[in-house]
Amino acid sequence: MDETTIMKGILDSYPYPIVFVDDTFTIRYMNRYAQYHYYQERGYKDLIGKSLFDCHDREASKERIRAAFEKMKSDGKEAFVGVNLRNLRIYMQPVRDGQGKLIGFFERFEQNLRIDKKA
Repeated sequence: MDETTIMKGILDSYPYPIVFVDDTFTIRYMNRYAQYHYYQERGYKDLIGKSLFDCHDREASKERIRAAFEKMKSDGKEAFVGVNLRNLRIYMQPVRDGQGKLIGFFERFEQNLRIDKKA
């Protein structure tokens, strides 16, 4: 079994959308949950190879994404984007090549769990 098959299997097993975007803001990969979310639920078509900004029409969203990417270039840390209407936390996770160059990021979602602290 080759590495690509293994990685695709792992990413498709993750129960939330994962979208990889390169350093030109071009969508290069979507796991099966992302494909369902964006194609079936949100009505987009054929996003692979298109600009991430085709999905974000508000200028404020575009600027937030650009600023987070620039910050990831310098500090290498993931960026918290916000919480969506489904109560999922959205993060941008930097991805680097073998030489450490930032080649893009993946957008990942996780359940926004609220933990109540007892006094």
